Amino acid sequence: MIRTIYIIILIYFLLGGIGFYLINRKKAPELAKKSYTKYFVYFIIINILFFSITVQPFVFHFLTVLIICAGSVELTMLFFNSNNKHIPFFLTSIITFIVISLWFLLFSLLKMELTLYTFLVISIFDSFSQITGQLWGRKKILPGISPNKTLGGLTGGIIIALISAFLLKNLFTGTITELLVFATGTVVFAFAGDVLASLYKRKYKVKDYSNLIPGHGGFLDRFDSLIAGGAWSAFYFQFIAT
Repeated sequence: MIRTIYIIILIYFLLGGIGFYLINRKKAPELAKKSYTKYFVYFIIINILFFSITVQPFVFHFLTVLIICAGSVELTMLFFNSNNKHIPFFLTSIITFIVISLWFLLFSLLKMELTLYTFLVISIFDSFSQITGQLWGRKKILPGISPNKTLGGLTGGIIIALISAFLLKNLFTGTITELLVFATGTVVFAFAGDVLASLYKRKYKVKDYSNLIPGHGGFLDRFDSLIAGGAWSAFYFQFIAT
């Protein structure tokens, strides 16, 4: 089953690669290079996370701790670099991040199938929101917080993620209705995590959290959706799942 799922992932990446080609073919070479760098680094990250979940869950648990620690440092450094501006906002953000991170940590301890299922739904939503948004997105939905987010991108990401959730239903333990509730909640939390991370950057007037990951704006820029979506997953299976 894991082999079949990995083949599906490779097919998604192939489709994503075609989308990136269509997006980048009219861009300036330097912008196209940055976009392709982001695509290939994301491919490496997805592989690391996928195999850590399926082969050695302890490694994935370690990676969640690493992501949380790196995210905490990025939040704090932006605050310090701003000469300690917006203290109430910073404290609220840190407390929120700690609470969500604790649930994200619990997420890494779920059964392998449930962790993998959540991870795949989030990754598909995250990647195809960007691709469909750049291909067909016109109407901006949060221009003051996240200028690149469009209604077309959000719609495309949701549709592809929910279809994928049904295609991968063998990983999920529950009815179709429960699957729909869980997958919808996962997408909502993943999107909310992305928006909150963007809001924090806008508050401190920076484009990126850091340059620690080539082609990406830092750990939080790359993993904000996974942290929030994973937290929802842990909460769902702790309090909602029957």
